[in-house]
Amino acid sequence: MITRMTKLFVRTLREDPADAELPSHRWLVRAGYIRRVAPGIYSWLPLGLRVLHKVEAIVREEMNAIGAQEVHLPALLPREPYEVTHRWTEYGPNLFRLQDRKGSDYLLGPTHEEMFTLMVKDLYSSYKDLPLSIYQIQTKYRDEARPRAGLLRGREFVMKDSYSFDIDDAGLQASYDAHRGAYIKIFDRLGLDYVIVKATSGAMGGSASEEFLGVAANGEDTFVRSPGGYAANVEAVARPLAPAQDASAVPAAHVEDTPDSPTIEALVDLSNARFPREDRAWEAGDTLKNVLFMLVRPDGSREPLAIGLPGDREVDTKRLEAAIEPAELDAFIEEDFASFPSLVKGYIGPGALGLAEDGTGVRYLTDPAVAEGTRWITGANQPGHHVYDLVAGRDFASDGVLDVAELREGDPAPDGSGPLSLARGIELGHIFQLGRKYADALGLKVLDPHGKLVTVTMGSYGVGVSRAVAAIAEETSDELGLAWPRNVAPFDVHIVATGKDAAPLEFATALAESVSEAGFEVLLDDRKASPGVKFADAEVLGMPTTVVVGRGLADGVVEIRDRATREKAEVPADEAVERVLALLGR
Repeated sequence: MITRMTKLFVRTLREDPADAELPSHRWLVRAGYIRRVAPGIYSWLPLGLRVLHKVEAIVREEMNAIGAQEVHLPALLPREPYEVTHRWTEYGPNLFRLQDRKGSDYLLGPTHEEMFTLMVKDLYSSYKDLPLSIYQIQTKYRDEARPRAGLLRGREFVMKDSYSFDIDDAGLQASYDAHRGAYIKIFDRLGLDYVIVKATSGAMGGSASEEFLGVAANGEDTFVRSPGGYAANVEAVARPLAPAQDASAVPAAHVEDTPDSPTIEALVDLSNARFPREDRAWEAGDTLKNVLFMLVRPDGSREPLAIGLPGDREVDTKRLEAAIEPAELDAFIEEDFASFPSLVKGYIGPGALGLAEDGTGVRYLTDPAVAEGTRWITGANQPGHHVYDLVAGRDFASDGVLDVAELREGDPAPDGSGPLSLARGIELGHIFQLGRKYADALGLKVLDPHGKLVTVTMGSYGVGVSRAVAAIAEETSDELGLAWPRNVAPFDVHIVATGKDAAPLEFATALAESVSEAGFEVLLDDRKASPGVKFADAEVLGMPTTVVVGRGLADGVVEIRDRATREKAEVPADEAVERVLALLGR
């Protein structure tokens, strides 16, 4: 099939879109693959849709290969199933809600666990019907608070979600492993540099989950890995509680006057000047920093939370958000301090924290480093005063342990497999062992071999299809434009005819026809534009192979360009068809 540029619905742009932050966003818009309609919402133009469909085809082939069957559910869904699983509330403002003319509540589906569960419940009733894996490639909707990065963080996106249904946990593990293997094949075929990391299940629930992250400096997710093979999203890293310390020789806690020291840096400087240690200098890690937040529940209620952690660390808000889901995080503002007069900003200590039985206190959770017997400097709940030699377990206690401190390069891996390195990634896929959460809530039971009703166990598996398009563009684009891998490129070859004479266009057309007849998709630039414009557009559009038919034709040669490597080679014109087909795998 030949597509002529004079007929193609495309317009390349010479300037970056104003809201483009990442290369994938910039080039997909500039090359005419997508167009912004509203924040986080994009139209797919012909070139973009070609790439999307090729990614979909790869996903579909690998899902079919493991015996999964494709269905298609509506995007407009009734409220009731999501009420049963509490997700109508738990999704909070991320859910697009609407009503029909009769006042009935609906939502635009962010994910379809409930609907798949009910569909299987409606049709299957025996263990003989299982195992079953079904999937769809469907548009999803989430009302992102801050849509950004083009297709990477949108409010409308295309996703493949599949679900497995098994009679027992062994069956679930087999289905999970099959999907995991299919995902490896999908992302290998897409040519992406990715890692598989341990992840949190979050609001989805379930016993285990893993993410497939495309390694990208601009990725929104941070993950860690070690030389010994440990890999996890930072949200899923669980550091062990530090060993207890012998504090028998630590003096009794004492309050000292520490004026003008509301920051960790000022406190450390003052402590070394006025209260020096005998063994070494005070460091930021010797201080206990207590950070306040407000949790906003899905029902709108607010709850204060204090996190105690060493002063040389910050709270990683992404880790904290994952830990408190489905609640959301909000700042602790002046009005909140007014509600808790015992909290003195800059000098907050454990003595003013802890969840009181009557509910008027502040829940206090501490970092795993705050183990029994550890010695700290911390706020005395008085302006300009701190407590020294405050010992965990002896002088104060917390309401529990919460590991949400920032992770650093070189921190030890939780499994002892070596120092951690940090990297950024784009979430490409996520697989969950859901277990029986949704089946229990919605009553999905089948008869087992003994005639007893048992609850089905489920798995859920997602691939961001439109996100994968952006991830490939992010990984392969350069300063000139897009550079697609051959198996997802809109066209196999881009033939550019230059010059005012008729001969180059005639030869280019004949070449295009020969390549097309061999079964390949050809883009032919037959426009009356300057060579410079055509060459620039070819680089922006990013087909893997470009053939230039121009002045060299008079000398019996054409030029073949490789977009990824930028290598150029002149070949005899009478060998052009053979050379191009060889590059395309024929």
